Amino acid sequence: MNKRNKDRLYADLKREILTLELEPGANLDETSLSAKYGISRTPLREVFRQLAGDGYIEIRDNRGTIVSPMNHKSMRDFFMTAPLVYASVSRLAAQNARSEQIRDLREVQANFRRAARSGSVEDLVFWNDRFHLAIGEIADNQYLMPSLRRLLIDHARIGQTFWRARNAEMRQRIETAADQHDRLIDAIEAGDEETAVALTLDHWALSRDHMEMFVRPDPLPIPSGFAAAEVE
Repeated sequence: MNKRNKDRLYADLKREILTLELEPGANLDETSLSAKYGISRTPLREVFRQLAGDGYIEIRDNRGTIVSPMNHKSMRDFFMTAPLVYASVSRLAAQNARSEQIRDLREVQANFRRAARSGSVEDLVFWNDRFHLAIGEIADNQYLMPSLRRLLIDHARIGQTFWRARNAEMRQRIETAADQHDRLIDAIEAGDEETAVALTLDHWALSRDHMEMFVRPDPLPIPSGFAAAEVE
């Protein structure tokens, strides 16, 4: 029972962090989580250590545990680093892919397509994360993988605006992203490194402007008469 509850706690916290149900910097209450999942503090803290190792949370000495924050430096580092890591991962995946891994990747992509048809933001975030993580597993590089895992956490969190299709243009962007996934799988399967890298960078460019909206939203409208009052 404890093992099943621990696995459920890990999966639930990961999902809630990726979908912003738990916001960056939010405190995690050990007492309430222990009661909710029916586990003691020791297995709970084992889950926390696993999540911290994966980059989802931070365990602070004598100050509790929080969801990994997003600040100016982390966002700057993300936008600088993401395309470099993603491109390197795709290149290595094209070099290393095995037929069974391509099969598994296509299954993940099929789930992503279903999420795109349903319009479920939570499912789109989850399966997009799983798609790019699967490419990292194919690349099989012990130095790149930790960086990829950490990037994908913030990619999922700040990419929320991309997956919320509020109009026809945004729905078309999601369809384009799904098409790029399919073409990327084909390039990796063919061992075509250059095409895989080019598609990865195009895929990054497609969503980058919407991710920037998350950290730089449009200003609130100025109330009528406010500007004139300021001048007086």
